[in-house]
Amino acid sequence: MTLKWMAVVVAAMATTLCVTVNIVMATVNGHHAPLILNMLAITIAGSATVLAVVADLHDRLNGRITALTEFLIARLNEIDSHAGDHNTGFVEGYLLSHNPDAAVVPIGPRLHGRRAMIGGDD
Repeated sequence: MTLKWMAVVVAAMATTLCVTVNIVMATVNGHHAPLILNMLAITIAGSATVLAVVADLHDRLNGRITALTEFLIARLNEIDSHAGDHNTGFVEGYLLSHNPDAAVVPIGPRLHGRRAMIGGDD
């Protein structure tokens, strides 16, 4: 059970307890329940109601942030799929414009088992 619904149950129980005690005391003795008991029940019900509202707002905010994150991931993946080709052409053109004699060699996939060595054998 989530925090929101637990707070709603506590608020409902505190309100029901307060009303029931006052009705029973009024019918049996003709007096009201002690003020401290009424104040305690009202305080518990009010605090639980505020907690339920804050928990609901937190759930809504979390849902919106999740949706925004998924949208941004999809959009960035789309931009990456389109921009990858454009960047490659830009780099090749830039290199060719500065040194027309230089050959542009595409960089292959990185092999994890190989090491580049400078100098002698290690």
